[in-house]
Amino acid sequence: MASTEQSVHGISDRYVDDYAAVDPVAATMLGVAGYDDQLTDYSPAGHAARAALAAKALADVSAAEPADAGERVAKAVFTERVGLDVEIHDTGLDVAALNVIASPVQDLRMVFDLMPMDTPEQWADIAARLKKVPEALAGMRASLLTAADAGRVSALRQVGKVAEQCDTYAGLGEGPSFFAGLVGNAGEVGAALSGDLQAGARAADEAFAEFAGFLRAELAPKAPAKDAVGEDVYRLWSRYFIGAELDLREAYEWGWHEFARIETEMRAVAERIRPGTSVAEAAEVLDADPRYRVQGRPQFEAWMQSLSDEALKSLRGKHFDIPDRLMALECRIAPPGGGVGAYYTGPSEDFTRPGRMWWSLPADKDEFTTWREVSTVYHEGVPGHHLQIATAVNQAASLNKYQRLMTFISAHGEGWALYSERLMQELGYLSDDGNLLGMLSEQLFRAARVVVDLGMHLELEIPRGTGFHEGSRWTPDLGLEFMLTRTITDQAHVRDEIDRYLGWPGQAPAYKLGERLWLAARDDARRRLGDAFDIKQFHTRALEMGGMGLDTLREQLALLS
Repeated sequence: MASTEQSVHGISDRYVDDYAAVDPVAATMLGVAGYDDQLTDYSPAGHAARAALAAKALADVSAAEPADAGERVAKAVFTERVGLDVEIHDTGLDVAALNVIASPVQDLRMVFDLMPMDTPEQWADIAARLKKVPEALAGMRASLLTAADAGRVSALRQVGKVAEQCDTYAGLGEGPSFFAGLVGNAGEVGAALSGDLQAGARAADEAFAEFAGFLRAELAPKAPAKDAVGEDVYRLWSRYFIGAELDLREAYEWGWHEFARIETEMRAVAERIRPGTSVAEAAEVLDADPRYRVQGRPQFEAWMQSLSDEALKSLRGKHFDIPDRLMALECRIAPPGGGVGAYYTGPSEDFTRPGRMWWSLPADKDEFTTWREVSTVYHEGVPGHHLQIATAVNQAASLNKYQRLMTFISAHGEGWALYSERLMQELGYLSDDGNLLGMLSEQLFRAARVVVDLGMHLELEIPRGTGFHEGSRWTPDLGLEFMLTRTITDQAHVRDEIDRYLGWPGQAPAYKLGERLWLAARDDARRRLGDAFDIKQFHTRALEMGGMGLDTLREQLALLS
């Protein structure tokens, strides 16, 4: 029998520990303690070190004999995920990574949101980390230039938009710098530490300003104008975000059918809101209704927190088993500079840092319509991402560290969160037609993502009978027009979304495709088990398995009894 250290779980645990040491930014994001004063080496050498670590662990896990059913699942999850990490590095896509939503530039800024700020010692970690920002950005610059020499550069759109984000972080726009605002919260920490914080903030500001200049002056001239990545790159990223080999044409066709189905459902709700109105007109009615309006950012944050707290309390015990550790979920407005929308960050390994729901808002937005956002709170919070991710983190008795902390896969995670929105309708939480239309609007938007993301990157033909530029091939301009005219999503959000799809190929369809699998698996379990089917038990056991790709998830859910 293999020793504990050479078991699947032992190798996986050690990999997380070793990975945290070579990627301190990821360590903080994952909630692994001990690295908050350090930053990741984003240079080509740093990428190579992480890839070598992954390749070694992949070989070790592949050679390990699973001791039981739990280890068999853990091996499947690890080899699929880490195998893709190695494959992505071998293609040079990690070294070239630059996009508007999830690349090293955003990680370097966002990691400071997750650092504790309660003691002078914690502020000293922040000061030490701030001083290292210039070096981290220098490593990114070296990697991007190395990738450019090999012919891999993100599209010009991504380069320009990320430069704008760096301007915002550095305070070159209308607002103050992020880093000045960060250290301004330090309070009384002593003159020496205060000086270190101020110096670190200035260094970070200057480094991000210089990086913006580098992007515009050196990288932009090398960047292709064309946004579409093509089928080969798209297939690789799709496997990464889905955890399965996707039939791209079938998914595209299904996306159109799902879009039409939801459109029909929305028309029926719009008719109930005000007879004779279109969906867009019903949205205008709701926007004008004071029952759905919140004025001011603090008030919106309070509304978000109240709805989240209410969902946690009312779902607990009745529809889900929610341990005490999961009952803390903080809701916050995100710092400026990122894309518009909501996102979730998970708890630390020991739950001293709770799960958090963040809302990134346009700089000039100060009035909010809640009917659009109720289902988003459920998506990001409970029963969505918070319940899913924090449940996995809490499974130390059955899952290894890699399964608990490093296996967020978009189709599994976003699919569950989108499934959760529909589930809340089934459970009676969206009985108000305004809030229901808001949920359906998000469902329509996610179906449109399947169509537009695949369409733009593969330059597919728009089918007959869709009522939209039939026979034309997708372009970014057509993608933007489709989202603006065929959904009722806020225009600022739509424009951000198109940039996101073009820079993050294959991720956007994961929501709907993942939801499709969750719904199919539940229906299959209900058919197999008949009267013995218990939906609460189904959800509990499914979430306690942790994250995994859709192929593995399909196999495991079929075994639930």
